[in-house]
Amino acid sequence: MVKIAQFSVEAWMDKYEHNCKYNIAETCCASISIDELRELSEDKTREVFKTSTALTYGAIRGADALRDNLARLYSARSGKVLPRENILTTNGAIQANYLIAYALLGPGDHVICHYPTYQSLYEVPKQLGAEVSLWKASPENKWSPSIDHLKSLIKPNTKMIIINNPHNPTGAVLGKSFLQQVVDIASEHKIIIHSDEVYRPIFHGITPMDNEFPPSIMSMGYERVIATGSMSKAYSLAGIRVGWIASRDASIIDEIAEARHYTLISVSTLDEQVAAFALDPSTIHSLLARNIALAKSNMEIMEKFVLKNDDACDWVKPVAGTTAFVRFHRDGKPVDSVDFCEKLLEKTGVMFVPGSDCFGEEFKGYVRIGYVNHTQSVKEGLDKVTQFVRRNLDDVKLAE
Repeated sequence: MVKIAQFSVEAWMDKYEHNCKYNIAETCCASISIDELRELSEDKTREVFKTSTALTYGAIRGADALRDNLARLYSARSGKVLPRENILTTNGAIQANYLIAYALLGPGDHVICHYPTYQSLYEVPKQLGAEVSLWKASPENKWSPSIDHLKSLIKPNTKMIIINNPHNPTGAVLGKSFLQQVVDIASEHKIIIHSDEVYRPIFHGITPMDNEFPPSIMSMGYERVIATGSMSKAYSLAGIRVGWIASRDASIIDEIAEARHYTLISVSTLDEQVAAFALDPSTIHSLLARNIALAKSNMEIMEKFVLKNDDACDWVKPVAGTTAFVRFHRDGKPVDSVDFCEKLLEKTGVMFVPGSDCFGEEFKGYVRIGYVNHTQSVKEGLDKVTQFVRRNLDDVKLAE
């Protein structure tokens, strides 16, 4: 029997997120209702979903309308048409990422995974019997890993390189020239690249005019790539549980589709209709404009918070996504991030995620903050944190 490691960040969220006043651990852009989604659409005559449609199983590989919208987005960004057949829908990106590992990895395979990152990206391959090497990023290099380190990790049996771009928990990005180097290495060794892109396209500190603006891995001209995404983070619709898998290689999609039959018949037809409505040209631009504007305005609040508390915390400023990785310290020594988060929640009702518990024990003093929630909640919550730092930081244990 395979021993299942605790999924630390989800265990933390499960324990605390329904008992806090200010949930700024949440990583989705502030969630919206169906009514709000309808109001964002330029076409007020369209129905979000058809209430007269019988609730049968949906299309096994995913609704055509949804996959057509996704294919259009990938095709427009790359200039190369992606057929809808190269996309599978899933119950969220967490299932998409699991299915990729379940279908493609096992004993005898070697995987290289961008780190720190969402735990399932490296833990699931390990549980399936693959050997996993962590490709570590550091704050000294603006949370970018080293290409030389990547080269040193390659083995004859390396089957997959897993990246997370934009990056959770730091909000960093792997830029265009960096991605090209990763692609060149993968191409030389015929390695699959799996890019978790759930925070794409929430770019608030870098613009498409920048030379290093990161394209999707699907736009890099390499066939053996897989991108995963979801409606949860960038599109504010975590409640509909829709994710997807896209690849330039149809044989990879077919292999994953075979494995998918064992875990999922179809995604909810209601959920897929809502997702298709959100990604339709009449809606998507307003929805993303709303969320990118929210990220920019809330980033200003985050910057003021870090500046106000620069004697107790430091960071590498995020440029994308919804998360910041902030290190708290006392007299230059990192605090125990679990003790910090627990005392903060008890005293103020503010919820953060402890980095040392949820992203790796080496991240002493770090907490993950989800700052693209409703602005008032972020502002009030961070004001409470400032008060806590002033009054209670001396009561927090230091990291061992």
